[in-house]
Amino acid sequence: MFTSKKSTPRHQESRRRFLRTMALFFGVIGTSLATIFPAFAKSRLRPPGAIEEGEFLASCIKCGQCVQVCPVQAIDLADIDEGMGIGVPYIDARSQACDFSCDAVQCILACPTGSLSPTVSKKEDVRMGLARVARLEACLAYHGQGFKGQARGPHFQGLLRYAEIDRWKPIPVKDYPEDRELCDLCVCRCPIEKAISLRPVEGGKGMKPVIHEACVGCGVCEMICPVEPTVIVIDERKTWETA
Repeated sequence: MFTSKKSTPRHQESRRRFLRTMALFFGVIGTSLATIFPAFAKSRLRPPGAIEEGEFLASCIKCGQCVQVCPVQAIDLADIDEGMGIGVPYIDARSQACDFSCDAVQCILACPTGSLSPTVSKKEDVRMGLARVARLEACLAYHGQGFKGQARGPHFQGLLRYAEIDRWKPIPVKDYPEDRELCDLCVCRCPIEKAISLRPVEGGKGMKPVIHEACVGCGVCEMICPVEPTVIVIDERKTWETA
């Protein structure tokens, strides 16, 4: 009986090798394009002191030094699913904000290329973004409600520095239960003085969070908010002047 060449085991193995080679080829091409066209990277909150986005993407060598020195492990490197931004450092504030536990902006000192600007010497100089009240109607304070318990629940892995315990050593958020007659976690846990406050709601019984010019977009307010989804979010790269 005549057997088609295409059905032989040898041909099938050859075809599989060809497909693997092509997949590898296009993977290499995609990674190369990530370097050639960094402007297509997904918009993300960058570490403290990050220079202008286009220059940041072009100058960052994805070495991971900023990741290693962060005391709260707030900085991650974008994975392959980030498209053109693969390997670029970013912060997911909801999962782990930058709370300046280092107080010396160590990620900037560790950066070998200047992608994180060496001209920034203290947290008040950092401009990562700007906080925004995205869901006022969900805010506990807006409805005059308090909060008692673990801010993000027993399974949340985030870390935060509590000045009343140890200003230098961050601890798990789940290990520090809160007891607030009126929820003000976004205000009392903010590491930047006068960046956020609560103001009375006109005609209402509660208070509402208000963002001020001092905000640097560190993300602590977004991380600590006990409401899901969070009431406050950080708009990356946004400044008070563009608000």
